[in-house]
Amino acid sequence: MASDIITKEDLTAAESLIKFIDSCPSMFHTAMTLSERLEQAGYVYLPEGSAWTIERGGSYYTRRNNSSVIAWHVGAQAAQATAEKPCAAAPYHFQLTASHGDSPTFKVKSVGELEGPQGYLRLNVEAYGGMIDYTWFDRPLSLAGRVLVRTGARVESRLFSLDRDIAIIPSLAIHMNRDVNNGFAPNRARDLCPLISAGALPAGSLDQMVADELGVDVADVLARDLFLVNRQRSCVWGVADEFVSAPKLDDLACAYTSLEAMLAQTNEHDVSLFACFDNEEVGSGTKQGAMSTFLRDTLVRVNEGLGFDEEDYRRALAASMLVSCDNAHALHPNRPDCADEGARPMLNGGLVIKEAANQHYCTDAFSRAALVAVLENVQVPYQAFANRSDMAGGSTLGNLSNIQASMHAVDVGLPQLAMHSSFETTGVRDVALAIQALTAFYNADLQISEADSVVLA
Repeated sequence: MASDIITKEDLTAAESLIKFIDSCPSMFHTAMTLSERLEQAGYVYLPEGSAWTIERGGSYYTRRNNSSVIAWHVGAQAAQATAEKPCAAAPYHFQLTASHGDSPTFKVKSVGELEGPQGYLRLNVEAYGGMIDYTWFDRPLSLAGRVLVRTGARVESRLFSLDRDIAIIPSLAIHMNRDVNNGFAPNRARDLCPLISAGALPAGSLDQMVADELGVDVADVLARDLFLVNRQRSCVWGVADEFVSAPKLDDLACAYTSLEAMLAQTNEHDVSLFACFDNEEVGSGTKQGAMSTFLRDTLVRVNEGLGFDEEDYRRALAASMLVSCDNAHALHPNRPDCADEGARPMLNGGLVIKEAANQHYCTDAFSRAALVAVLENVQVPYQAFANRSDMAGGSTLGNLSNIQASMHAVDVGLPQLAMHSSFETTGVRDVALAIQALTAFYNADLQISEADSVVLA
């Protein structure tokens, strides 16, 4: 039963998000799912190691490490002087969103098994990102990622995902820890090792299982990047169908909604660009992270492909705008005291604009005003978030990407509960509202003059 708030279109968007998340058990699968969606929409793949030919009116995408994706559409009328937009102002500009495809989980070490005690066989894992550890106990788990396999003289990467429940991290019985409800801080080396066998599997079964799944000899499995996957079923729930819960809403909800907005945009006056980076949860400091050269390298090559020089590129950046998309904290129903008194986003209230005086978010007055003007023009609701002044908040990828390619930028996200839990919750209506908001941003031909003014053409 849907309430007057939740429409059929809202439910369709939420169910589509769930299907997207189900197809993305690891960041490598996320990149492939994004690539397949782009291919279906007519985007042409340009490998980083190949020469690029870029034309006005064309749509393209590239990948790095098979875990980060950047896609762009060159407007048919982009980079052309007009009476209203003389090239003296800027030859063209970018309007882009950036999200991330990784989420907090546990990674299997290269020596991936722990034998014992007695006949038990466990996985040897370490934390990837800042997850809420206790949410990983007593849930069906599996593995997904990539495996490097030898085939003759060639070593190649294979996607790996087991569509089976193969592991669980068992809690200690309350009879053996009577004070557990007074506070429990799991030791990751002792308490968070997933159980995969109680004696039926011998040592070496992990690599054998991987080899069997891929149809190769175990000796040809040379390396792997495998992560725990929470197998709990994603769902829309609530008497009024208000909620959607799933693993990895942070940040696959933003990856999904920003991609849908990118594919829906009709702006032919700019270079619209979508980026989904890997490794945000561990600092973005990898070759494929937001702090790497991936975005800058792509923007430079697009600029050169359009026939412009380095001076034109720098002018284009000065006229460009980034929307950094990473989810925000909704007001918690049981702990409203943890929220700022003046900025309390609600589920199903629309996209959240995030700010912080310490600049851990990239929003400032100029970028906020530009986005607010866009959203109010099309009457799409939005909300505000700021951390409580005596509590430290998180950070995201907007400022990190700006280290390599600096431009005006604003931080946004869907409001959600239980961020960094193994199972998170957002509002059903927020999915469709985020797509509407980000589509409006892509469609607005922003004419930025330094930090002095912006015209919404």
